[in-house]
Amino acid sequence: MHNPSNGGHHALRFVGIDPSSSDGESPTVWVDEEQQELVLQGWKPSPELEAECAALELPGHGAGIPEGEAVVRIPARMVHMIREACDALDRT
Repeated sequence: MHNPSNGGHHALRFVGIDPSSSDGESPTVWVDEEQQELVLQGWKPSPELEAECAALELPGHGAGIPEGEAVVRIPARMVHMIREACDALDRT
């Protein structure tokens, strides 16, 4: 089980923000170089979408959304930013 740090210094590197978001909305991608993780800020899902995700049982993944995890929505137009973040982690 993943146990993220509850504080301390993080080496966050900003990758990008959704250029099409309106004021007050800002799906964003960062790389945490210290923890070797992608950090994503996105929109909260609708209750229906969250329930659909929680109901899925996949190999190695039971139904439900574990405590400490969240479902977020990221616009497809940000895929290149997510790829850039993945590439940055591959280089570290």
